[in-house]
Amino acid sequence: MRWPDEIRDPAELLPPPVELSDDEIEGALALMDSMTREDLEGEEFHDSYTEAVAKIIESKREDRPLPEVPEPKEQGQVLDLMAALQGSVAKAQASRGETADADVHDLAQPKKTAAARKSTKKTSAKKTTAAAGDAKKASAAKKTAKKTAARRPRSA
Repeated sequence: MRWPDEIRDPAELLPPPVELSDDEIEGALALMDSMTREDLEGEEFHDSYTEAVAKIIESKREDRPLPEVPEPKEQGQVLDLMAALQGSVAKAQASRGETADADVHDLAQPKKTAAARKSTKKTSAKKTTAAAGDAKKASAAKKTAKKTAARRPRSA
């Protein structure tokens, strides 16, 4: 329920009037005619969902049991995706002349050379020592902050 001052006049919601020429009206009608299709007949344009809902409503209205759901049509053969992937990898390896000894997971990670492994280890070691030093500084700062932010006892 609303107070009279909360109700708006519906005339406020109407769009402003527009003057249209005869050419604009004819162009709009021609566009609608060109976009209209008359060939929407046949089995592919049949609305089976609306019919099924209408049957359910009718059966509930008459207190009958719900209609049985028809068996779905067979969608096709179910594939083992991992087997298909293994086969695809084997074909790709055969086309490149590689041996099929590698696993799919091995192909996802590129192999590093010995020189690249050494340089990676050195940079990661430097990063870990720097990170450890930063962690110690942050820990000390937290302890200091806790001491200063401690609660004072209440006086009685």
